Amino acid sequence: MRGRARIRLGSIRRLKVFRREQAGGVLVEFAIVVSLFLFLFAALLDFGRLSYSGVTAQNASQLAARIAAVRPPACAGLPLTHQRGTSTLNLRFGTSCSAASGVCASVPTITCVGNAANPTAAEIWGRVNPLLPVGTTIDALQFTYTFDPNIGFLGGPYSPMLTVDLALDDFQFVSPLAALANAAGATNSAIGSVANYSSFSVSLPAEDLATGESR
Repeated sequence: MRGRARIRLGSIRRLKVFRREQAGGVLVEFAIVVSLFLFLFAALLDFGRLSYSGVTAQNASQLAARIAAVRPPACAGLPLTHQRGTSTLNLRFGTSCSAASGVCASVPTITCVGNAANPTAAEIWGRVNPLLPVGTTIDALQFTYTFDPNIGFLGGPYSPMLTVDLALDDFQFVSPLAALANAAGATNSAIGSVANYSSFSVSLPAEDLATGESR
């Protein structure tokens, strides 16, 4: 009987010691904290890179639009001057296109992607390329020229509304954010390895696609 009592007392003491032992718990807490820190640090770096590249891409699209607005067209097929429209009035050259309906001839919308063979597109690409992610090519630029009857004058340089769009490939995260989130305590994290850029589009009225020359 005494032997059994001693065994019971010994077991109880060992249980009490086990309850007071903190070494294992500290290791578990340390692992969770480190995983959370690594996740936050990696997320800060990757989302910081995403934000930076987005801001520089927006600046690139604005620069591209400002240059294209004062250069010859980046697309083929645009007229050099505003031609007479459908108006039956006897209007002199120099009359504003907005003076009446049909003063200036309507021109179909023309869209094209950047082409290094076009001097305007090549000049723009040389200026904006350093601002864009590595691997981006000139065809990421898209130019759209849309007739606007409120811009320009009869016989003057054709001045459409110009829109420059910049299409970038998805942003690639370099950190395994989903795995780090799961290690930090998340359950089946849905954080992907890529992120879509927002739309980069800038519109400006083209000032003088004939570059100020009399045609």
